[in-house]
Amino acid sequence: MAFGALKTNKSRSFLTILGIVIGITAIMIMMSLGQGAQDLILNQVQGLGSKTIIVIPGREPKGPADSAQVFSDSLRERDLEALSKKENVPTLERIVPVVFGGATGGYENETYRLTIFGASEEMADLFQLSPEVGSFITADDVRARTSVVVIGSKVKQELFGESDAVGKKIKIKNRTFTVVGVLTQKGQVSFFNFDEVAIVPYTVAQSYIFGIKHFHRFMIEAESEDLISTTVADIKTTLRFEHDIKSPDKDDFFVQTQADLAKTIGSITGVLKAFLVAVTAISLVVGGVGIMNIMLVTVTERTREIGLRKAVGATRRDILVQFLAEAVVLTGVGGVIGIILGVSLAYIGSQILASYIGSPWPFSLPIGATTISICVSTAVGLVFGLYPARQAARKSPIEALRYE
Repeated sequence: MAFGALKTNKSRSFLTILGIVIGITAIMIMMSLGQGAQDLILNQVQGLGSKTIIVIPGREPKGPADSAQVFSDSLRERDLEALSKKENVPTLERIVPVVFGGATGGYENETYRLTIFGASEEMADLFQLSPEVGSFITADDVRARTSVVVIGSKVKQELFGESDAVGKKIKIKNRTFTVVGVLTQKGQVSFFNFDEVAIVPYTVAQSYIFGIKHFHRFMIEAESEDLISTTVADIKTTLRFEHDIKSPDKDDFFVQTQADLAKTIGSITGVLKAFLVAVTAISLVVGGVGIMNIMLVTVTERTREIGLRKAVGATRRDILVQFLAEAVVLTGVGGVIGIILGVSLAYIGSQILASYIGSPWPFSLPIGATTISICVSTAVGLVFGLYPARQAARKSPIEALRYE
């Protein structure tokens, strides 16, 4: 009976469920793309390797007041030497000091905005980088402050086109660097696209590009995953001794493992995703109000029908269930359409984003969101359909039959 009543007014029924369709579609898109973004970020973070530990200068930010601490210069050469000693951190496999920033690289009439990495020769092993042609920077380059550079595949294409790059010279911050290698196409690793980088010895980057004496990061690899906690403890002990820190509350550095970073990012993206879903859920309330209004109009239009049904024996409960069923059917159908439309648009959106950022954007179909959408759309029908249904059930059969 509910389906039959709705089929007689197809246009009205479609317009009534439109609010629910839009609301559920928006929720599915937000949940799917949000989960895809979270998976993408976590995959990039985990791309550093599960044994990687990052030492960052400054006090660990606990709130907005601590944000300035991130720009601290607390990591120095003496810290690098101390951490490199086996007696201080026995489980350390390798340590890579890193400085980074942006600069423009130029070759003849071509220029390109680069991400500059100042690092040691160990960076190739840590990030699993291999030159397609040429070689990587060496320990001798670091000690001698040799002006050599290894460039990413995109940098090579932008500056040199199809011609060979190795042996040619590019200018960075008015200093000439000799290209000694071109990296194999690597793409995004963690937060950096290695196709767009220029890697130079950190001693050269500190002195001639950035003009600093400190480091932005220490990238450390433990001997095994089981030894990560031991390695972290030894790192903290060593740095506290070097900085004459007696209490952990006074640390001018903080240490992050990949598990810590993944947990933090997961929490942030989870809160953001929940906020976006909450905002889009407002459209469901709007759709529910629309259904209630249409149902009230329908009750008024079908007054004689209600009177006739009551005259032949229908109870208040029968009328209540009938109109409540119509509201639930409307929202249920709207929910199903919204899920199908939302999943389809989310898939298309993930493909567009993947092509735009040049990296695979994982398409995710959150089963939980599908279940929640069905439940919520049904609940909207029950809540907003209850009042019109009760109004219909309360009508007097005699007055209803007289209604014109």
